[in-house]
Amino acid sequence: MKWNAWGDPREAKPLSDGIRSLLVQALGVTGAPETELKADEVRLRPSALTTDRLDALTAIVGPDHCRVDDRDRLLHAGGKSTLDLLRRKDAGVQDAPDAVLLPGTDDEVAAILRYCSQHGIAVVPFGGGTSVVGGLDPIRGGFTAAVSLDLRRFDQLLSFDEVSGEAEFGAGVTGPRAEELLGAHGFSLGHFPQSFEFASLGGFAATRSSGQDSAGYGRFDDMVRGLRIVTPAGVLDLGRAPQSAAGPDLRQLVIGSEGVFGVITQVRVAVHPKPQATRYEAWSFPDFATGTAALRAVTQTDTGPTVIRLSDEAETGVNLATTESIGENEITGGCLAITVFEGSEAHAESRHAETRALMTAHGGTSLGEGPARAWERGRFGAPYLRDALLAGGALCETLETATDWSNIPALKTAVTEALTNALAESGTPALVLCHISHVYATGASLYFTVVAGQRGNPIEQWRAAKAAACDAIVAAGATITHHHAVGADHRPWMADEIGELGVRVLRAVKATLDPAGILNPGKLIP
Repeated sequence: MKWNAWGDPREAKPLSDGIRSLLVQALGVTGAPETELKADEVRLRPSALTTDRLDALTAIVGPDHCRVDDRDRLLHAGGKSTLDLLRRKDAGVQDAPDAVLLPGTDDEVAAILRYCSQHGIAVVPFGGGTSVVGGLDPIRGGFTAAVSLDLRRFDQLLSFDEVSGEAEFGAGVTGPRAEELLGAHGFSLGHFPQSFEFASLGGFAATRSSGQDSAGYGRFDDMVRGLRIVTPAGVLDLGRAPQSAAGPDLRQLVIGSEGVFGVITQVRVAVHPKPQATRYEAWSFPDFATGTAALRAVTQTDTGPTVIRLSDEAETGVNLATTESIGENEITGGCLAITVFEGSEAHAESRHAETRALMTAHGGTSLGEGPARAWERGRFGAPYLRDALLAGGALCETLETATDWSNIPALKTAVTEALTNALAESGTPALVLCHISHVYATGASLYFTVVAGQRGNPIEQWRAAKAAACDAIVAAGATITHHHAVGADHRPWMADEIGELGVRVLRAVKATLDPAGILNPGKLIP
């Protein structure tokens, strides 16, 4: 991934004439593209590791796998949120981990954690580097130094059980690599979040990830059958059977733990044969309320689409869902819904037919396959557009939440108004787009995209807008995060989410597994 942008530089998306016109007319963004800071021009905070401590860490992982050069430190200086990317533009001194460690075995991870616990060095586990909530910030939390622990060498398919439909991977295996390894056996994991191209399976587990195909295959926590986590207090191997009544499920303490309890090194997941058939259909609804009712009916009837999502009027109007012609208004009016069905020929056909009947009965008009196929082609491309918008003087970021079906209208209005009002106070109108991204029998996730003009200090500008949105989410009774995790950014609202007693429970687990408190300080736990 590029050090100061989302991903592969070859996939960068320049702003189209339609988008430029939209920025000027709707948001008053007329600035010329800024000059990009080059990597060798970045000034990093000098490494705080003393020679003896650097030598000791090098002795654990080997000289090739302990790196203190500025290039490696810069690549591990944070994630890929708008705040991260704005900080990368700073011509002043930027923060970065004091070293990057690349262990290759569980024993090396354990040795690193022991040494860092003894010598007061913070450890930030690093998977694919795609966090958008400050989960990779090198926060020292009062410690003398911080190191990034990169799991990329844990990159193997460790076991494959075709009979049970399970596969065990090293935590550093990326989404594409997992599909490649499973594809050789005719199987698939089916987890496709927008970070799929770069994120790792260990990161999926640590952040309680949810993919775009979750309607069909579930969230990543539904897929996890077992995992191994190396902690300063020892190693936990969890998940002996598909289900168990042997007390609370300790896997759930690890899934979503964001590296604050230990380092996930292995993940065992449920997998399925690659689908024989895929069917596509896009739909138009007259308004968001009508479309929402249709999605609820489909979900509660359990007709089984693999993908089902709904853009609101604003997102449909700028054609954000398909990503190929954003700003070109190819679909005029109403709200766009996407459905995809995978499985055997007969299974895909029957689920498609049942869903089609419900969508039609609830006011939907079929748009055919085209927009759904266009969405699939561009499903991982939207973050590249954000890079171009930021460079062109616009402020662009996403946030998400989830709530019950009955609360969706109030939540959507509250968050939209909070973002619009907060950005207006900074001196810019805002374009707030929304779609239903994941569905459940009792509720759904709302995913917001926000575009505004950069005013003054854009970092503080977005922090104020995000805080207003988070306050609105909490006040509306929704979750502070559905699939982006907590990290540093959502941490101030965790007590509202789980209560003071819940915070004490997390602190107790932290004290047991990480007594010295070195693991990912400043994240998750207030």
